[in-house]
Amino acid sequence: MNNLPILVSMGDACGIGPEVAVAAVARAIAASPQGRGDACLVGDVAVLRRAARIMGVALPLVVLDSVDEPAPAHALPVWQPPGLPSNLMDLPLGQVRAEAGRAAAQCIEAAVREIQGGRGRALVTAPIHKEALHAAGVAYPGHTEMLQALCVNASGTLPPVRMMLANDELRVVLVTIHVALRQAVTLIDAERVLQTLLITDEALRRFGLTRPRIAVAGLNPHAGEGGLFGDEELLHIAPAVAQAKALGLDVCGPLAPDTVFMRARHAPPHKVGEFDAVVAMTHDQGLIPVKYLGVDQGVNVTLGLPLVRTSPDHGTAFDIAGQGLADPASMCAALRMARALAASV
Repeated sequence: MNNLPILVSMGDACGIGPEVAVAAVARAIAASPQGRGDACLVGDVAVLRRAARIMGVALPLVVLDSVDEPAPAHALPVWQPPGLPSNLMDLPLGQVRAEAGRAAAQCIEAAVREIQGGRGRALVTAPIHKEALHAAGVAYPGHTEMLQALCVNASGTLPPVRMMLANDELRVVLVTIHVALRQAVTLIDAERVLQTLLITDEALRRFGLTRPRIAVAGLNPHAGEGGLFGDEELLHIAPAVAQAKALGLDVCGPLAPDTVFMRARHAPPHKVGEFDAVVAMTHDQGLIPVKYLGVDQGVNVTLGLPLVRTSPDHGTAFDIAGQGLADPASMCAALRMARALAASV
């Protein structure tokens, strides 16, 4: 399994995705004693070649016939899925274009098929643009939902998935993801919260934690203050925590969301957090604290999939696309985490 490549999808061709993807793979190759990395870029050859020029990557691109084909040393391996739009190089950088959204989705779909076919061991996805996906008629609001649909099992059941954002200081798993805040509140029930806790516990055990300590954030100010500021904690979150404890999980909550992230934060060597992860109720509640610590080392991990998938903790950054200013640090971190998680499967 470890001989198979990690597949890196190029993301939106009009954003910085190709730039950070090329730079991250190039750094991995440079760090290898033999000058051979363990990743294969999945995307448009011309777009990725341009990205290499923009980022000052001197390694030549080598086009592979299949993702698992051995690549020569000191070269960037690229596999171009068939059927990508032919005009990607004509699209203006830094703008929403349906063709770019379509190509980004096609690269993700192709990479997943390759992994499902036993020709790749993990997936790292460069940033996509949700508006471009929508313009292309792609019916998913983001990577997480798309990957869930691509990994439907033989009986037609979607795997229960959750989004985790992690860095060296904090791990956060979300109960709800890409929905309006008003809708997110209605989606929070004991079953969904319990499922999130079970997925989180299983994932952290795969990361090497024998008994993960999980904190659960409340939804309302002060975690509802006993029902004074809302009853979601009493009706849904606390019962889920109780069920998780009965199943043997080390879970604490619901805790006040304005302090739980500080309590969980690791800041070595002086501070070890009280918890190994925080389960947050909504997208912004959970992601703001992690991103505040810095997006350069943040990694997005999709939990619950039958494959390993990571991505950087930033978007397409249209405002700097094509200028050589993109920082590949988060993409490098995503590649490292994918490597580590694939080794533990």
